[in-house]
Amino acid sequence: MRSRPSILALLFAAVLVFPASAGAQRCRRDCDDRDRDGGREEWGPRRPTGGYLGGRLELAKPQGEFGEFVESGFGGNVNYIHRLDRDGLIGVRVDAEAVTYGYERQRVLLSPTIGGRILADLVTTNNVAFLGVGPQIGTPNGTLRPYAHGFAGVSYLFTSSTLEGSHSGEPFGSTTNFDDVTFAYGGGAGLYIPLRRGTAPISLDLGATYRNAGRAEYLREGDIVDNPDGSITLFPTRSDTDMLTFHVGVTVGLSR
Repeated sequence: MRSRPSILALLFAAVLVFPASAGAQRCRRDCDDRDRDGGREEWGPRRPTGGYLGGRLELAKPQGEFGEFVESGFGGNVNYIHRLDRDGLIGVRVDAEAVTYGYERQRVLLSPTIGGRILADLVTTNNVAFLGVGPQIGTPNGTLRPYAHGFAGVSYLFTSSTLEGSHSGEPFGSTTNFDDVTFAYGGGAGLYIPLRRGTAPISLDLGATYRNAGRAEYLREGDIVDNPDGSITLFPTRSDTDMLTFHVGVTVGLSR
């Protein structure tokens, strides 16, 4: 736990140092290109894209206190990386993520006034949503392209209930039962494996991310009790909400 700040400090130090050496390498390469082309800068398919758009599936493992109260969850992430140099060595990354760590389904009466002839499914989910931004550095060329990134943002923990038809599965009523918001920060690392090259490259994205979201209140499975008078009683838990996620996804280069 104490090593996390040191890891993040090293990550941000690398962000400051890396562009200088990258710039020198880029200069040498560009000069070589101009020499071969008789002084003309004709990069062809190596011209930069405008950025990268990625999507991935995630397995979330709650850590520390959080891991003592809730089990693993599943979710997804959408991210965009805006490149700050020609080769994509360094960029600014924006992440939006949602993970579900608890799930309950109950068969209930649609309305007590019409008896038990019409039933519906009451679905309750416990979730964590995250929105963050930060730097990313990585190797833009090669068969395997490692990268690392740091971020800061907002973590939103919420529990919601929806009423669904038994056959259609379409919700026709939804309520947020409980929620809390915390500041979050962390870092991650991964590997891009090119699947298609060119001005609109496609890469397989494999990696892991650690997020420290501080202390928050949240609900677990079974923490909502239905009372005979129709009201509900909540039993929230308060703890640290650190989370480690493992992901697999795809990143696509966008033409400028």
